[in-house]
Amino acid sequence: MSYKEALQKIKAKVTGDFVKAPNPGLHFHTLLHTKKVVKRARKIGKHYKLEKQPLFILLAAAWFHDVGYLYGKSSGHEHRGAEIAGSYLKGESFGAQLIDSVKNTIRATIVGSKMEDLSAQILCDADLYHLGTKVFFKQNNLVKKEWEDQLNERISSKDWQSQTISFLESHQFQTTYCQEKLTNQKQKNLQRLKDKSKTHPDPEKHKEDLMDVQAEKKSALKMKRPERGIETMLRITSSNHQRLSDMADNKAHIMITANSIIISVMISILLRKLEDNPNLTIPTIILLTVCVSSMVFGILSTRPSLPKGIFSEEQLNSRKVNLLFFGNFYKMDLASYDQGMRVMMDDSDFLYGSMIRDIHSQGNVLGKKYQHLRLAYSIFMFGIITSVVAFVLASMII
Repeated sequence: MSYKEALQKIKAKVTGDFVKAPNPGLHFHTLLHTKKVVKRARKIGKHYKLEKQPLFILLAAAWFHDVGYLYGKSSGHEHRGAEIAGSYLKGESFGAQLIDSVKNTIRATIVGSKMEDLSAQILCDADLYHLGTKVFFKQNNLVKKEWEDQLNERISSKDWQSQTISFLESHQFQTTYCQEKLTNQKQKNLQRLKDKSKTHPDPEKHKEDLMDVQAEKKSALKMKRPERGIETMLRITSSNHQRLSDMADNKAHIMITANSIIISVMISILLRKLEDNPNLTIPTIILLTVCVSSMVFGILSTRPSLPKGIFSEEQLNSRKVNLLFFGNFYKMDLASYDQGMRVMMDDSDFLYGSMIRDIHSQGNVLGKKYQHLRLAYSIFMFGIITSVVAFVLASMII
């Protein structure tokens, strides 16, 4: 099994863990945060041109580094995550040395740990990347809310500001990449916190802070949202496929109706005269065969084909099911479908991947429809010509 395939399985396993064992007290350390850490770790790892194995160790640790939050309090979550990762990788027959490397990389995210290994340094910077970004205050509010839920008590804004200032002052990015890219904004965030702490918050200041948080939230949502052009492209493509499908159905309806009329006329009028005109037998058989064949292919083009209507949990975790097509869920109960849709809506890759698969499926169905229609019209066109010629020749024999 390649490292790429192994990472896909790890992604499915971790995503499944977050779905199966949701922790309502988690506001910052969510599946979305884990995916961001993986994305940042990959970016930094490629900057340092990590080889395949060190990069796999880094990304595997990034996927598992917060899984421990799902199975206990925040304290000790790194050790729990390391053990979960080790148990999973052992079950996938990875070597002991590689497993120890992944576990050690996860444990390196414990505050105050020494990080001599580059993979550990990258993971720690990816995990705390938000400290040096403009969305820091929004993320910091989520961390505060999470702590309050974990401790089951409210933390005053003043105390939280003091703790955050101390943490930012003691924190240092480990890699030169993040030091150069993020330190400047981190210092701005720190200075803004210090400025806030010097004065007691008044209503206007509090209102301003709320507006800042809302602006950062909108900015973050805008960053997560795909380009409008992509959405427009997917919507137009799907609409075009639907229109082509309607056109195909109309063409099939015309073909079926025309042949039905011809067959009705032949049965009611022509077949009764064959005894008096035996020379018309062969042309009649040709015409009847042409009409029936055209009708069959016209009906095949509109004949629906339904899958089994059920998707498995494995398909959901591996992101291999299209929940936008009713044929994949019409036999499922509402709760299962609702869970699947929420997983898809939380994962932009899964959501837009489903839209792409849906368009591809529409294209496959359209291809079969138009193949059957082309065959039906070809049979009808050449068959009618042949039948007319046959009738003319039969008439000349008289």
